[in-house]
Amino acid sequence: MRSRAAITLTMLDSKLPQRLPHEKLKEIATRCRVDILEMLEKAGSGHPGGSLSAIDIIVTLFFHEMRSNPSEPMWEDRDRFILSKGHGVPALYAVLAEREIIPKSELSTLRRINSRIQGHPDRVLLPIVEASTGSLGQGISIAQGIALGLKLQKKDSKVFCLMGDGETQEGQVWETALSAPKYKLNNLIVFIDHNNGQIDGHVDEVMDLRPLADKWSAFKWAVQEINGHDFSQIIGALEKARQETERPSLIVAKTVKGKGVSFMENSISWHGVAPNKEQLEQALLDLSGGYKS
Repeated sequence: MRSRAAITLTMLDSKLPQRLPHEKLKEIATRCRVDILEMLEKAGSGHPGGSLSAIDIIVTLFFHEMRSNPSEPMWEDRDRFILSKGHGVPALYAVLAEREIIPKSELSTLRRINSRIQGHPDRVLLPIVEASTGSLGQGISIAQGIALGLKLQKKDSKVFCLMGDGETQEGQVWETALSAPKYKLNNLIVFIDHNNGQIDGHVDEVMDLRPLADKWSAFKWAVQEINGHDFSQIIGALEKARQETERPSLIVAKTVKGKGVSFMENSISWHGVAPNKEQLEQALLDLSGGYKS
């Protein structure tokens, strides 16, 4: 019989970050891309472009970085993840299924009436998501509030937030950008999925954000710029963010809209259109050959 100390250690280990190797993360991300496309085709609607651009970041967070416990998703000392760009939620659902937090079979119910997995995260139907999001700009405010609350409770949990680049055109985002450094929220780490695409066109044509990194630096954030499909760069940026003692972190992740599917990559037309059966078959062929980071 194992000692109580050994059992306790095992329980603690299960809640620590998994720290999976890069190749394993890429395998998981590829499976998630398949799940994203299959659930969207079945639903007949949804957002493939931004889901595929963000999946490598979300996989890294859930399988390498975040402290969590799949058997106890609401564990008090867990790290939090807020998907501010709520329309990219198929990526989150795919990862939750990979972590066995929701059944994989449930993915086929995307956007159905009474399904827990709707087109945007719904915390009422699915309490394991940290926030109901989709009204763009609000997620980072929620993330800041949670981070401040954790600080006041003297907890060491971190809050990760993923925004879209078009989303950062919202004024509410910049209110948070101004206030988070004031409260020294070094437990807040924000990613911008910088795929330069939104429903109305290219971000730099709709409302140019440049120079994006310089703006956040001026607001006193610790800013990094990376390739959002390179697992070594994502992990390296997270390691650097963990070393911050006072400043919140902003990681500008350059990504490709529709990443991994040849006819979707960098195409604004795939922002919010689901593939049909024939297009799904072609996309799965692309993914079966892997994709370049």
